[in-house]
Amino acid sequence: MSVNVNRSVSDQFYRYKMPRLIAKVEGKGNGIKTVIVNMVDVAKALNRPPTYPTKFFGCELGAQTQFDSKNDRYIVNGSHEANKLQDMLDGFIRKFVLCTECDNPETDLNVNPKKQTIGTSCKACGNRGMLDTRHKLCTFILKNPPESYDSGSASVKKEKEKKNRKKDKENGSGSGEAGNDENIDAPQAVDGDDDDEDWAEETTEEAQRRRMEEISDHAKNLTLSEDLEKPLEERVNLFYNFVKYKKENATIDAADKEILAEAERLDVKAMGPLILSELLFNENIRDQIKKYKRHFLRFCHNNKKAQKYLLGGFECVVKLHKVQLLSRVPIILKDLYDADMLDEDVIFAWAEKVSKKYVSKELAKEIHAKAAPFVKWLKEAEEESEGSEEEEEEEEENVEVVYSSSARELKVETVKPAATGKEEVDDIDIDAI
Repeated sequence: MSVNVNRSVSDQFYRYKMPRLIAKVEGKGNGIKTVIVNMVDVAKALNRPPTYPTKFFGCELGAQTQFDSKNDRYIVNGSHEANKLQDMLDGFIRKFVLCTECDNPETDLNVNPKKQTIGTSCKACGNRGMLDTRHKLCTFILKNPPESYDSGSASVKKEKEKKNRKKDKENGSGSGEAGNDENIDAPQAVDGDDDDEDWAEETTEEAQRRRMEEISDHAKNLTLSEDLEKPLEERVNLFYNFVKYKKENATIDAADKEILAEAERLDVKAMGPLILSELLFNENIRDQIKKYKRHFLRFCHNNKKAQKYLLGGFECVVKLHKVQLLSRVPIILKDLYDADMLDEDVIFAWAEKVSKKYVSKELAKEIHAKAAPFVKWLKEAEEESEGSEEEEEEEEENVEVVYSSSARELKVETVKPAATGKEEVDDIDIDAI
């Protein structure tokens, strides 16, 4: 399971992720030690050698550390919990990874052993700074600079050689050396203004904001799949925070489609009405049913499970505003029914059984008692509608379409039911025989 590199950022679409630390305690007594199983993967996400965070743990805990790069084993002496090390890793990230200007972890370390300095350069905002070398880890970094920076001096030399060759070509373009193949550099021949071009990224606040928003589709898909792997409780909390954010920013009225999409993304659609009830309903629930009808229908339409969660949310709202709402339970249920948020069979099933899932059993009994007149009215209305439907069917059976040759048009006539054979026998006149 991955976490945000900067764990103070709660944005679920935060692009910088790292695996959660996995620690395994080995040995007993004086030989006990903690092996950080996935330190290589964590260090890769931070763009730092795995020895740096391991040594940082040792400095903070006052413990010895061991590195076995060939077998990818990074060890801190003593018994240490993974959560404790994870919190300690946040300190390493703040001091040695995050940019001091934009808080992005896109920094490189520039180690100069001769001057005993460690500089940082941010690829996100272009900020350059110096680390405070008073921390014990800095001594280790100065003695063990990152491998990429060991080879960095060679790349600098190559860049200087390219520039020198370019200047030689410009100065000696008419001296007959054009035929020398060694001086030909195709990319430089095309991009002749290489020295004058500014390759630094724009550092304005707008540019930084724009870069943060430009997340690739691939990165988004990775985040989506990671969210689906989370436990149900965490996914429900993510959905709760999403709806709460929309409400606090006054954008919830037109966000019904976004809210549904987020619930489907997190696979918590059925529980959506429960969250919406908690955040959108209060003592003015009757007006709010009309206002947020569209939001609830996106979840409850033809979804009996979602309707059950809506009834659970309704009970929770009554609990929070018992004085104002308990006496109005039947009216509110009728409002929900009239708004097509609840079906008859769901209401009947709910009324049959008192549950203490959302509220105490005593309050649940009170709510059901108050709802009884509405449930009774709903059952009677349903029986009446069934009876009227049967009568209409009987009347339809006694109607025939007759063709009148004189009028040359179809006529609808009511025909009496045909007598049965037994009745015909009873009507026979014996004298006539």
